[in-house]
Amino acid sequence: MVDALNTSQTSSTEQSADALSFDNLQADTPAQKRALSYANTIYQLFHQIMDKQQPADRVVGEYFRVNKKHGSKDRRVIRESLFALFRWWGWLRKFDTQSKTEQTWLTLLTINARLESHPWSEFISAWETFAGLVNINSAPEFSHVSQRATWLNEQFSEHCFTTDELVPGWFWEVCPSENSEQRLALVQSLSSRPPIWGRVQNIDLDDAIQSLQKLDIPAKGCEFFSDSINLGNKNINLNGLSLYKEGELEIQDLGSQVVGQLCQPKADDNWWDTCSGAGGKSLQIRSLMLQQSQEAQGSIIASDIRRKPLEELAKRAKRAGFKKITTSPWKSDELPVPHAHFDGVLVDAPCSCTGTWRRNPDMRWIDTIDAVLDKPNLQLDILTRSSKAVKTGATLVYATCSLSPLENEEVVKAFLAQHSDFSLEVTTHPFTGAKDTMHTVVPYQADTDGMFVARMLKLS
Repeated sequence: MVDALNTSQTSSTEQSADALSFDNLQADTPAQKRALSYANTIYQLFHQIMDKQQPADRVVGEYFRVNKKHGSKDRRVIRESLFALFRWWGWLRKFDTQSKTEQTWLTLLTINARLESHPWSEFISAWETFAGLVNINSAPEFSHVSQRATWLNEQFSEHCFTTDELVPGWFWEVCPSENSEQRLALVQSLSSRPPIWGRVQNIDLDDAIQSLQKLDIPAKGCEFFSDSINLGNKNINLNGLSLYKEGELEIQDLGSQVVGQLCQPKADDNWWDTCSGAGGKSLQIRSLMLQQSQEAQGSIIASDIRRKPLEELAKRAKRAGFKKITTSPWKSDELPVPHAHFDGVLVDAPCSCTGTWRRNPDMRWIDTIDAVLDKPNLQLDILTRSSKAVKTGATLVYATCSLSPLENEEVVKAFLAQHSDFSLEVTTHPFTGAKDTMHTVVPYQADTDGMFVARMLKLS
């Protein structure tokens, strides 16, 4: 494994101009050598992501694609350490990160591992030794982010660590919250690893759970939706699962599933998914139709400005055996579908994706406030144009995976101010039971990503 870790970094990551060299550190044991090699790899990946502003999952995926000699433990140490750095970066960046010295980096890795309670003690001990952290106390098993802040403040009294710092300051400007308990709950959820959520289709949930548990995947059902399944927190090789290959399991966060559920499609409805991406919600809507009747004649047209996601949707629909899903890409400002034609139109609009920060902790430090501020005009434009496809008496659903009212409630209000022929409908929040016309799904409510959804009716 050591040889695999010591392969040239320049072939798989963008070599930083300020690259560190750990050659001056004397590694006396195999564990220490591996620890330094891990440190070097994680450093290169981290700075490629931050300096080049590239998505972490894409960078890591490409790195492992090129460096195939890494074993499963190597991958776990590298991946989990890297993503944890972004989770705690609001605190870690206090440690003189501008100096970019080997000792600083090893200090960050040590603290990072302690905050996460990572199990690779031999590598953590090596990082700690090389960093010279002789006076740091062992970290307990943390159960809450506030405990981590307390521990850090005790160990490094020259700094002050607050839970609000785990997201950038601009976040609170666009997602204001005066309730301190809710703010803390949100930070706690954003600082924890989310489970993998999925949906079953064309199969009984209990049968799917039994099949997965036989493979040591801790699958369990969900109290909110009868087709939802929790697959635990560990990475899963989906292509090795027969349920997935046969179209009986789709990965979709529980928060995302709220949108399809609140669409409430009828078995024979015709729907248009205007910004479908790879079609997770299109597949969900079709599945909900089939749950009502195996003879359901309802159809979905999925559109997007990108062709590759639509091609992926076509593959997923074929795998599931769903023949009532077709694609129609946006090619111009004109609608790619007929006007006043659909029983339901879903506008899952492009957004800042702040609701997905649990899964993509790097984005909170790569993005700026402009990720939110530059979206509302585009969102209103897409919603306005898409609304032309709704027939009288039919449904228009607006959704985002943002937590900001600027992209959510304010866009809906602006649309309704210009379109008196649409009216908000009262729906029920599936996790809280609250009845309202607009719902924000907050990650701590059901261990999910964040989402927003509002359903409207065309009156005339």
